Amino acid sequence: MPKIVTFGELMIRLQPYNYERFVQADHLEFTFGGGEANVAVSLANYGMDAAFVTKLPAHAIGQCAVNSLRRYGVDTSRIVRGGDRVGIYFNEKGASQRPSVCIYDRAHSAIQEAAASDFDWDKIFEGVDWFHFTGITPALGPNLVEICRNACKAAKARNIKISCDLNYRGKLWTREQAREAMTGLCQYVDVCISNEEDAKDVFGIEAEATDITAGELNKEGYKSVAKQLADKFGFEKVAITLRESKSAFDNDWSAMLYDGKEYCFSKLYHLHIIDRIGGGDSFGGGLIYALLSGKSTQDAVEFAVAASALKHSIEGDYNFATIAEVEKLAGGDSSGRVQR
Repeated sequence: MPKIVTFGELMIRLQPYNYERFVQADHLEFTFGGGEANVAVSLANYGMDAAFVTKLPAHAIGQCAVNSLRRYGVDTSRIVRGGDRVGIYFNEKGASQRPSVCIYDRAHSAIQEAAASDFDWDKIFEGVDWFHFTGITPALGPNLVEICRNACKAAKARNIKISCDLNYRGKLWTREQAREAMTGLCQYVDVCISNEEDAKDVFGIEAEATDITAGELNKEGYKSVAKQLADKFGFEKVAITLRESKSAFDNDWSAMLYDGKEYCFSKLYHLHIIDRIGGGDSFGGGLIYALLSGKSTQDAVEFAVAASALKHSIEGDYNFATIAEVEKLAGGDSSGRVQR
Protein backbone atom coordinates (compact mmCIF):
# COMPACT_ATOMS: atom_id res chain seq x y z
CA MET A 1 0.00 0.00 0.00
CA PRO A 2 1.41 3.45 -0.91
CA LYS A 3 2.46 5.61 2.02
CA ILE A 4 1.83 9.35 1.97
CA VAL A 5 3.18 12.07 4.27
CA THR A 6 1.60 15.52 4.44
CA PHE A 7 3.15 18.47 6.31
CA GLY A 8 1.59 21.66 7.61
CA GLU A 9 -0.34 23.30 10.44
CA LEU A 10 -3.32 21.80 12.25
CA MET A 11 -5.51 24.55 13.73
CA ILE A 12 -8.49 24.98 15.97
CA ARG A 13 -11.51 26.13 13.99
CA LEU A 14 -13.93 28.37 15.93
CA GLN A 15 -17.19 29.21 14.19
CA PRO A 16 -20.58 30.68 15.10
CA TYR A 17 -23.42 28.20 14.91
CA ASN A 18 -25.50 28.08 11.72
CA TYR A 19 -24.95 31.25 9.70
CA GLU A 20 -24.63 33.78 12.52
CA ARG A 21 -22.22 36.67 12.21
CA PHE A 22 -19.36 37.03 14.67
CA VAL A 23 -21.06 40.01 16.33
CA GLN A 24 -24.20 37.93 16.95
CA ALA A 25 -22.55 34.85 18.38
CA ASP A 26 -22.36 34.08 22.10
CA HIS A 27 -20.93 30.59 21.63
CA LEU A 28 -18.75 28.95 18.98
CA GLU A 29 -18.31 25.50 17.46
CA PHE A 30 -14.89 23.96 18.19
CA THR A 31 -13.30 21.66 15.57
CA PHE A 32 -9.89 21.16 13.95
CA GLY A 33 -8.62 21.57 10.42
CA GLY A 34 -5.80 22.65 8.16
CA GLY A 35 -4.91 22.20 4.50
CA GLU A 36 -2.48 19.32 4.63
CA ALA A 37 -4.22 17.64 7.57
CA ASN A 38 -7.45 17.69 5.55
CA VAL A 39 -5.65 15.89 2.71
CA ALA A 40 -4.33 13.26 5.13
CA VAL A 41 -7.84 12.58 6.47
CA SER A 42 -9.19 12.15 2.93
CA LEU A 43 -6.44 9.68 2.06
CA ALA A 44 -6.88 7.70 5.28
CA ASN A 45 -10.61 7.61 4.61
CA TYR A 46 -9.87 6.01 1.22
CA GLY A 47 -7.82 3.30 2.94
CA MET A 48 -4.41 4.81 2.17
CA ASP A 49 -1.52 4.80 4.65
CA ALA A 50 -1.45 8.53 5.38
CA ALA A 51 0.72 10.29 7.97
CA PHE A 52 0.55 13.93 9.00
CA VAL A 53 3.59 15.86 10.23
CA THR A 54 3.48 19.07 12.24
CA LYS A 55 4.49 20.45 15.64
CA LEU A 56 1.89 20.70 18.41
CA PRO A 57 2.08 21.51 22.12
CA ALA A 58 2.27 18.64 24.58
CA HIS A 59 -0.68 19.98 26.58
CA ALA A 60 -4.29 18.78 26.44
CA ILE A 61 -5.39 21.00 23.54
CA GLY A 62 -2.47 19.80 21.48
CA GLN A 63 -3.52 16.24 22.26
CA CYS A 64 -7.08 17.02 21.20
CA ALA A 65 -5.68 18.13 17.84
CA VAL A 66 -3.72 14.89 17.49
CA ASN A 67 -6.77 12.85 18.46
CA SER A 68 -8.89 14.59 15.82
CA LEU A 69 -6.67 12.93 13.21
CA ARG A 70 -6.15 9.59 14.93
CA ARG A 71 -9.89 8.92 15.10
CA TYR A 72 -9.99 8.91 11.29
CA GLY A 73 -7.00 6.64 10.80
CA VAL A 74 -4.25 9.19 10.15
CA ASP A 75 -0.77 8.17 11.39
CA THR A 76 0.25 10.81 13.95
CA SER A 77 3.45 9.12 15.14
CA ARG A 78 5.66 11.62 13.30
CA ILE A 79 4.11 14.71 14.93
CA VAL A 80 6.65 16.67 16.98
CA ARG A 81 5.45 17.79 20.42
CA GLY A 82 6.50 21.14 21.85
CA GLY A 83 5.75 24.85 21.80
CA ASP A 84 3.04 26.75 23.65
CA ARG A 85 -0.06 27.11 21.51
CA VAL A 86 -2.23 25.67 18.76
CA GLY A 87 -3.04 28.07 15.95
CA ILE A 88 -6.64 29.24 15.63
CA TYR A 89 -8.81 30.42 12.81
CA PHE A 90 -12.22 31.99 13.23
CA ASN A 91 -14.68 31.26 10.44
CA GLU A 92 -17.93 33.10 9.72
CA LYS A 93 -19.90 31.12 7.17
CA GLY A 94 -21.26 33.16 4.31
CA ALA A 95 -24.83 32.94 3.07
CA SER A 96 -26.50 34.06 -0.14
CA GLN A 97 -24.63 37.17 -1.34
CA ARG A 98 -22.69 37.57 1.96
CA PRO A 99 -19.23 35.99 1.68
CA SER A 100 -17.53 33.88 4.32
CA VAL A 101 -14.95 35.60 6.54
CA CYS A 102 -11.83 33.94 7.93
CA ILE A 103 -9.71 35.56 10.67
CA TYR A 104 -6.37 34.00 11.61
CA ASP A 105 -4.88 33.84 15.09
CA ARG A 106 -1.86 31.67 14.43
CA ALA A 107 1.13 33.84 15.35
CA HIS A 108 3.50 32.08 17.78
CA SER A 109 1.85 28.71 17.27
CA ALA A 110 4.04 25.66 17.82
CA ILE A 111 4.57 25.07 14.10
CA GLN A 112 5.00 28.77 13.32
CA GLU A 113 7.92 28.86 15.76
CA ALA A 114 9.33 25.47 14.77
CA ALA A 115 13.00 25.05 13.90
CA ALA A 116 14.49 23.03 11.06
CA SER A 117 16.13 20.78 13.64
CA ASP A 118 12.69 19.67 14.90
CA PHE A 119 12.15 17.44 11.86
CA ASP A 120 14.27 14.42 10.97
CA TRP A 121 13.18 14.01 7.37
CA ASP A 122 15.40 10.95 6.86
CA LYS A 123 13.37 9.16 9.50
CA ILE A 124 10.03 10.72 8.53
CA PHE A 125 10.40 9.58 4.90
CA GLU A 126 11.32 5.95 5.58
CA GLY A 127 9.19 3.81 3.27
CA VAL A 128 7.23 6.82 1.96
CA ASP A 129 5.99 7.09 -1.64
CA TRP A 130 4.40 10.56 -1.74
CA PHE A 131 4.90 13.90 0.02
CA HIS A 132 2.33 16.72 0.01
CA PHE A 133 2.47 20.29 1.28
CA THR A 134 0.81 23.58 0.39
CA GLY A 135 1.77 27.22 -0.07
CA ILE A 136 0.09 28.00 3.25
CA THR A 137 2.87 26.40 5.29
CA PRO A 138 5.88 28.39 3.97
CA ALA A 139 3.72 31.51 4.32
CA LEU A 140 4.02 31.14 8.11
CA GLY A 141 7.59 32.46 8.11
CA PRO A 142 11.14 32.14 6.71
CA ASN A 143 11.79 29.22 9.06
CA LEU A 144 8.91 27.30 7.46
CA VAL A 145 10.27 28.08 3.99
CA GLU A 146 13.53 26.46 5.11
CA ILE A 147 11.75 23.47 6.66
CA CYS A 148 9.68 22.91 3.51
CA ARG A 149 12.84 23.16 1.40
CA ASN A 150 14.59 20.60 3.59
CA ALA A 151 11.59 18.27 3.29
CA CYS A 152 11.48 18.63 -0.50
CA LYS A 153 15.22 17.98 -0.85
CA ALA A 154 14.99 14.88 1.35
CA ALA A 155 11.96 13.61 -0.58
CA LYS A 156 13.58 14.22 -3.95
CA ALA A 157 16.72 12.37 -2.84
CA ARG A 158 14.51 9.32 -2.22
CA ASN A 159 12.57 9.63 -5.49
CA ILE A 160 9.40 10.37 -3.51
CA LYS A 161 6.70 12.08 -5.58
CA ILE A 162 5.97 15.59 -4.36
CA SER A 163 2.69 17.46 -4.74
CA CYS A 164 2.00 21.05 -3.77
CA ASP A 165 -1.21 23.04 -3.68
CA LEU A 166 -0.18 26.67 -4.27
CA ASN A 167 -2.95 27.94 -1.95
CA TYR A 168 -2.02 31.63 -1.85
CA ARG A 169 -3.22 33.34 1.33
CA GLY A 170 -2.95 37.12 1.14
CA LYS A 171 -3.50 37.48 4.89
CA LEU A 172 -0.27 35.57 5.56
CA TRP A 173 2.22 37.06 3.09
CA THR A 174 2.58 39.32 0.07
CA ARG A 175 2.58 38.20 -3.54
CA GLU A 176 6.26 39.11 -3.76
CA GLN A 177 7.13 36.96 -0.74
CA ALA A 178 5.04 34.10 -2.12
CA ARG A 179 6.65 34.30 -5.54
CA GLU A 180 10.19 34.25 -4.13
CA ALA A 181 9.56 31.32 -1.80
CA MET A 182 7.37 29.23 -4.09
CA THR A 183 9.68 29.70 -7.08
CA GLY A 184 12.39 27.97 -5.06
CA LEU A 185 10.13 25.22 -3.68
CA CYS A 186 8.32 24.41 -6.91
CA GLN A 187 11.52 23.22 -8.58
CA TYR A 188 11.12 20.04 -6.49
CA VAL A 189 7.42 19.52 -7.19
CA ASP A 190 6.03 16.83 -9.53
CA VAL A 191 2.29 17.54 -9.26
CA CYS A 192 1.12 21.14 -8.91
CA ILE A 193 -2.40 21.97 -7.77
CA SER A 194 -3.78 25.46 -8.27
CA ASN A 195 -7.12 27.21 -8.39
CA GLU A 196 -8.34 29.87 -10.78
CA GLU A 197 -6.52 32.60 -8.81
CA ASP A 198 -3.33 31.06 -7.38
CA ALA A 199 -1.24 31.00 -10.55
CA LYS A 200 -1.91 34.69 -11.05
CA ASP A 201 -1.35 35.68 -7.42
CA VAL A 202 1.87 33.71 -6.98
CA PHE A 203 3.48 33.65 -10.44
CA GLY A 204 1.62 36.30 -12.43
CA ILE A 205 0.30 33.69 -14.87
CA GLU A 206 -3.27 34.64 -15.78
CA ALA A 207 -6.02 33.08 -17.89
CA GLU A 208 -7.42 35.36 -20.57
CA ALA A 209 -11.07 36.47 -20.74
CA THR A 210 -11.77 35.55 -17.12
CA ASP A 211 -13.64 37.57 -14.48
CA ILE A 212 -13.41 35.68 -11.20
CA THR A 213 -15.48 38.21 -9.25
CA ALA A 214 -18.33 37.86 -11.73
CA GLY A 215 -17.98 34.08 -11.67
CA GLU A 216 -17.02 33.89 -15.34
CA LEU A 217 -14.14 31.59 -16.26
CA ASN A 218 -12.67 30.98 -19.68
CA LYS A 219 -11.70 27.34 -19.31
CA GLU A 220 -9.70 27.36 -22.53
CA GLY A 221 -7.48 30.05 -21.01
CA TYR A 222 -6.45 27.65 -18.26
CA LYS A 223 -4.82 25.35 -20.80
CA SER A 224 -2.27 28.10 -21.31
CA VAL A 225 -1.91 28.60 -17.54
CA ALA A 226 -1.24 24.89 -16.99
CA LYS A 227 1.28 24.70 -19.82
CA GLN A 228 3.12 27.80 -18.63
CA LEU A 229 3.37 26.36 -15.11
CA ALA A 230 4.58 22.99 -16.43
CA ASP A 231 7.12 24.60 -18.74
CA LYS A 232 8.42 26.91 -16.01
CA PHE A 233 8.98 24.26 -13.35
CA GLY A 234 8.96 20.94 -15.17
CA PHE A 235 5.83 19.68 -13.40
CA GLU A 236 4.68 16.24 -14.52
CA LYS A 237 1.07 17.22 -13.95
CA VAL A 238 -0.82 20.44 -13.29
CA ALA A 239 -4.33 20.42 -11.83
CA ILE A 240 -6.46 23.56 -11.77
CA THR A 241 -9.76 23.72 -9.92
CA LEU A 242 -12.34 26.00 -11.52
CA ARG A 243 -14.90 27.64 -9.26
CA GLU A 244 -17.62 29.81 -10.80
CA SER A 245 -19.12 31.51 -7.77
CA LYS A 246 -22.71 32.67 -8.14
CA SER A 247 -23.22 33.26 -4.42
CA ALA A 248 -21.93 31.94 -1.10
CA PHE A 249 -24.38 29.04 -1.49
CA ASP A 250 -24.25 28.32 -5.21
CA ASN A 251 -21.09 27.56 -7.17
CA ASP A 252 -20.30 25.73 -10.39
CA TRP A 253 -17.34 23.42 -9.79
CA SER A 254 -15.01 21.60 -12.16
CA ALA A 255 -11.31 21.11 -12.81
CA MET A 256 -8.67 20.45 -15.42
CA LEU A 257 -5.68 18.10 -15.27
CA TYR A 258 -2.76 18.54 -17.67
CA ASP A 259 -0.25 15.70 -17.97
CA GLY A 260 2.12 17.26 -20.50
CA LYS A 261 0.10 15.88 -23.42
CA GLU A 262 -3.61 15.95 -22.66
CA TYR A 263 -5.81 18.67 -21.16
CA CYS A 264 -8.58 16.73 -19.41
CA PHE A 265 -11.59 18.68 -18.13
CA SER A 266 -13.99 17.15 -15.63
CA LYS A 267 -17.74 17.33 -15.78
CA LEU A 268 -19.31 20.42 -14.21
CA TYR A 269 -21.14 20.20 -10.88
CA HIS A 270 -23.75 22.71 -9.71
CA LEU A 271 -23.11 22.93 -5.97
CA HIS A 272 -25.43 24.13 -3.23
CA ILE A 273 -22.87 24.56 -0.48
CA ILE A 274 -23.10 23.46 3.13
CA ASP A 275 -19.41 24.15 3.92
CA ARG A 276 -16.80 25.06 1.33
CA ILE A 277 -13.74 25.08 3.62
CA GLY A 278 -11.59 22.09 2.77
CA GLY A 279 -13.08 21.82 -0.72
CA GLY A 280 -9.73 22.32 -2.41
CA ASP A 281 -8.01 19.98 0.03
CA SER A 282 -10.53 17.24 -0.71
CA PHE A 283 -9.72 17.73 -4.39
CA GLY A 284 -6.03 17.29 -3.57
CA GLY A 285 -6.69 14.17 -1.51
CA GLY A 286 -8.86 12.72 -4.25
CA LEU A 287 -6.25 13.47 -6.90
CA ILE A 288 -3.39 11.88 -4.94
CA TYR A 289 -5.52 8.79 -4.29
CA ALA A 290 -6.52 8.54 -7.96
CA LEU A 291 -2.96 8.91 -9.26
CA LEU A 292 -1.55 6.41 -6.77
CA SER A 293 -4.35 4.02 -7.77
CA GLY A 294 -3.25 4.14 -11.41
CA LYS A 295 -6.28 5.98 -12.79
CA SER A 296 -5.99 7.65 -16.19
CA THR A 297 -5.66 11.42 -16.41
CA GLN A 298 -9.36 11.79 -17.22
CA ASP A 299 -10.50 9.38 -14.52
CA ALA A 300 -8.19 11.00 -11.97
CA VAL A 301 -9.62 14.49 -12.45
CA GLU A 302 -13.18 13.11 -12.44
CA PHE A 303 -12.56 11.33 -9.13
CA ALA A 304 -10.91 14.37 -7.54
CA VAL A 305 -13.68 16.77 -8.58
CA ALA A 306 -16.42 14.38 -7.46
CA ALA A 307 -14.70 13.95 -4.08
CA SER A 308 -14.53 17.70 -3.68
CA ALA A 309 -18.13 18.19 -4.78
CA LEU A 310 -19.24 15.81 -2.02
CA LYS A 311 -17.06 17.59 0.56
CA HIS A 312 -19.01 20.81 -0.05
CA SER A 313 -22.01 19.01 1.48
CA ILE A 314 -20.16 18.11 4.71
CA GLU A 315 -19.67 20.34 7.75
CA GLY A 316 -16.11 20.91 8.97
CA ASP A 317 -12.71 20.77 7.30
CA TYR A 318 -12.54 17.01 6.79
CA ASN A 319 -14.07 15.03 3.92
CA PHE A 320 -15.86 11.82 4.92
CA ALA A 321 -17.11 10.74 1.50
CA THR A 322 -16.32 7.10 0.72
CA ILE A 323 -14.68 5.74 -2.42
CA ALA A 324 -17.98 4.16 -3.44
CA GLU A 325 -19.83 7.48 -3.03
CA VAL A 326 -17.19 9.36 -5.01
CA GLU A 327 -17.12 6.83 -7.82
CA LYS A 328 -20.91 6.80 -8.00
CA LEU A 329 -21.00 10.57 -8.40
CA ALA A 330 -18.07 10.56 -10.83
CA GLY A 331 -19.96 7.95 -12.82
CA GLY A 332 -22.88 10.31 -13.34
CA ASP A 333 -25.32 9.70 -10.47
CA SER A 334 -25.80 13.16 -8.95
CA SER A 335 -29.49 12.75 -8.13
CA GLY A 336 -29.01 12.80 -4.35
CA ARG A 337 -31.82 10.27 -4.01
CA VAL A 338 -32.26 8.48 -0.71
CA GLN A 339 -30.29 5.24 -0.53
CA ARG A 340 -32.44 2.44 0.94
